[in-house]
Amino acid sequence: MSALAFESRVQPGIARLKAYDPGHDIVALRRRFGDALVELGGNESPYGCSPAAAAAMQAALRDPGRYPDPLATGLRQAIARREGLRASQVLPGNGSHELLMQIAQAYAGPGCTVVLPRYGFAVHALAAIAAGAEVVWVDALPVDDAMPRGHDLPALAAAIDRNTALVYVSNPNNPTGTWFEPAALEAFLAQVPGEVVVVVDEAYHETATQPGLESAARLLGRFPNLVVTRTFSKAYGLAALRVGYALADAGLLAPLERLRESFAVNAAALAGAEAALGDQAFVHRFRADNARERTRLAEAVGALGPTVTPSQTNFVLVDFGRPAAAVEAGLLERGVVVRPMAGYGLPDCLRISVGTTAENDRLLQALAEVLP
Repeated sequence: MSALAFESRVQPGIARLKAYDPGHDIVALRRRFGDALVELGGNESPYGCSPAAAAAMQAALRDPGRYPDPLATGLRQAIARREGLRASQVLPGNGSHELLMQIAQAYAGPGCTVVLPRYGFAVHALAAIAAGAEVVWVDALPVDDAMPRGHDLPALAAAIDRNTALVYVSNPNNPTGTWFEPAALEAFLAQVPGEVVVVVDEAYHETATQPGLESAARLLGRFPNLVVTRTFSKAYGLAALRVGYALADAGLLAPLERLRESFAVNAAALAGAEAALGDQAFVHRFRADNARERTRLAEAVGALGPTVTPSQTNFVLVDFGRPAAAVEAGLLERGVVVRPMAGYGLPDCLRISVGTTAENDRLLQALAEVLP
């Protein structure tokens, strides 16, 4: 059977998908530039992970011939204690990406719609389409708003109808860096019918320093249709391990338990994440260092002419007012990797991760050379 014939047999939702775009072949770039490469495209932490997490991972790999705990009991309990929840309200996964996909697989499908904000995280749309659902896009706030390209929560609520199965939002949001206040989320949730599942993706929760920007997890008791997803890839510096988790009503998570892969989270990830969770001093240092450099980077880039969107994440969205492909190519030639945004419908923008002081200095020097 030819490849074309196989394509004709693919399920409709999968046939409509485009593969997740990581932006660059980072392995090839590492070979090309070696230690001179400045990686500011993946929103990873430049500070590594907690020493306690590193030690726990090494210990976990002393006997790699044994499967990890299939129930992730220790990590579940540690997260539950920290969040004031029951262990049955916590579900670890192979990155939050896996959990975001499984939520759509469980609760959406053909004949359903999934409501998404424009300029939201790409995986939310991938999850909806893979499940066979139709996506209803809701325009973002205008660029002249105080929160340019941020989520328009009232418009998202208005887009929900009897066919809506799911809504995905992020707080703070990738790729814009924007956020919404807890009161706005609470008002939004109060308008959503109880049978519609609302996912609040909090991958960047630990990077936020805005006073009063609380987690949606505090609302789980009031809204049993709410799911909060988090990751250890950002502030905890464990991106290579691929471990995240969902917080929700135990009844909502139960179908995901049936969907999840056996031994979904590997032994090193389980041990490292649990130890990292216990070292909140490390996370506090990351948050402070990231916030300091985020402010400096935004001000310095803005001084060069582009518009920088307000951010509560570990990156900034930079609008050059013209197609940014040439700027990105110039940076890449100088060994600085950033994230192109054309795939998000933002061809004039680049997303720049917050690096160390030295990495940000390299970026600023290269950007000054590239810009006219």
